[in-house]
Amino acid sequence: MAGYRLCAFADEASPAVDGQIEALKRNGLGLLEIRGVDGVNIADITLEKAKSVREKLDRAGIRVWSLGSPYGKINVKDGFKEHFDRFRHGLELCSVLGCERIRLFSFYVDGDTGDAVFDEVCGRLSRFSEEAEKAGIILCHENEKGIFGEKASLCLKLHKALPGIRAVFDPANFVQAGEDTVKAMGLLKPYVDYMHIKDALSGSGEIVPAGRGDGHIPELLKEFKEGVLTVEPHLRVFAGLGSLEQAGEKSNIGNAYGSSDEAFDAAVAAIKGLI
Repeated sequence: MAGYRLCAFADEASPAVDGQIEALKRNGLGLLEIRGVDGVNIADITLEKAKSVREKLDRAGIRVWSLGSPYGKINVKDGFKEHFDRFRHGLELCSVLGCERIRLFSFYVDGDTGDAVFDEVCGRLSRFSEEAEKAGIILCHENEKGIFGEKASLCLKLHKALPGIRAVFDPANFVQAGEDTVKAMGLLKPYVDYMHIKDALSGSGEIVPAGRGDGHIPELLKEFKEGVLTVEPHLRVFAGLGSLEQAGEKSNIGNAYGSSDEAFDAAVAAIKGLI
């Protein structure tokens, strides 16, 4: 594991913070990408709640690596003011939780990636970036199905236009978008801040443990030689999944594992076996 630090979306083990702490400690992980908090999306918790969560995590010796936010996961045609206010609350949450990163997206675009949409996406992300810079927070764009930055070439276009925004590289999402992950890493490597460890089968898009799909994760690790790897299991339907999906979207998650804890442990074991 030399050169890597493992992190995880522990809400896939348990919706409760206490259960997440238990899952992280059981697997020897000290970093959390925080997304679900006692059944509530991280973007919707109060600052008081964040303080109590921080106290629990500090006592357990666990640090929040990134806010696994839903920012930018609305349609580009939707109003922006309320969403922007929600983002600013997220910056306050980062301060309370002691994290320096926010994972975000580049808006659902209904397949339209033309110049007008690109300009609107960049305008919105630029406002996020300006606020984040004032707060000393690093923004990391995740490639995701259906958003502007679904394909590697469009992610590259965004990063060139907004160099202050880094990339969080998700192999499974690229597989599901029909992309070659090795070529995608070749394009985006200069911008990659960290990786999500999630693998998928081409064609069906089914999520599988790292190294068992078509994400070429072993090859990607030869390029991304050190840094943080956030385990995002997606091996079993978990509490809060529906709130992370666009209407009508299917995440191709199976239920091959008997419990959320079992699926979480299997996902962590898979990446440990590769590094």
